[in-house]
Amino acid sequence: MSVFGFLGDALARGAHAIEPFFGTAATAVAIVLFTLAVRAALHPLARAAVRGEKARAALAPRLAELQRKHKRDPERLRKAAADLYAESGSSPLAGCLPALLQLPVFFVMYRLFSSGGGGLLDHTLLGAPLGGHFGQALADGGPFGPQGLVYLALFALIAAVATWNYRRARAAAAAAPAPAAGAAPGMAAMGKVLPLLSFGTLITVAVLPLAAGLYMVTTTTWTACERALLQRDRQGERDRQGERTKRGGAAGREARSAKERGIVTTPQ
Repeated sequence: MSVFGFLGDALARGAHAIEPFFGTAATAVAIVLFTLAVRAALHPLARAAVRGEKARAALAPRLAELQRKHKRDPERLRKAAADLYAESGSSPLAGCLPALLQLPVFFVMYRLFSSGGGGLLDHTLLGAPLGGHFGQALADGGPFGPQGLVYLALFALIAAVATWNYRRARAAAAAAPAPAAGAAPGMAAMGKVLPLLSFGTLITVAVLPLAAGLYMVTTTTWTACERALLQRDRQGERDRQGERTKRGGAAGREARSAKERGIVTTPQ
């Protein structure tokens, strides 16, 4: 039995177990619960990816200084950057490996809900077949028919999540420092385009089977909430670090001022 058949059978058994509570929507609910369980299991990798991003962000000012210092000597720049990463115990790819390790899992889940397994696509959600598409819903009752309303609800949720992601990305870009002079060309334009990609999920859900659309909506919503929480932790840590730096700077200025006035301070 293939991995898709095995997972499909497991989901079918799970749907059968919760059928007394959810009736004909049990399979759809099982898809959502399975997606949430997998994303929760992958959460440590997401945290590791954010820690890697944090390490790269902390080194960004020093890397920018190296770029300015060695902009005419690429070889010295590469060596100085390598030494900086070695000194910090980080790497240019910090955070990328945890993100890459998640991709095979997402691919398997996407294939499972797109092609079906264990008869997943034979069930319905509020009358809409899990193996059906938005085009079929339009042909069978239009956008405000029983099936069309299911897709409209998914579209509304995706649009809300995409808008939230877009606003957060724009706010983060506005708060970020300007790119260094040696930054790769096109990075600024890419930074403007990437936040818009979340809206592409609307098209994906429209052309995929409803089962895969449920997976996409669930995993996209999880990702948005997960990133917001993890980045809030990062922002809190940055604020605390900035406060410590501010207090240290104020203490240093006070000590220098006292020295200039000829006042000798003794530690308590």
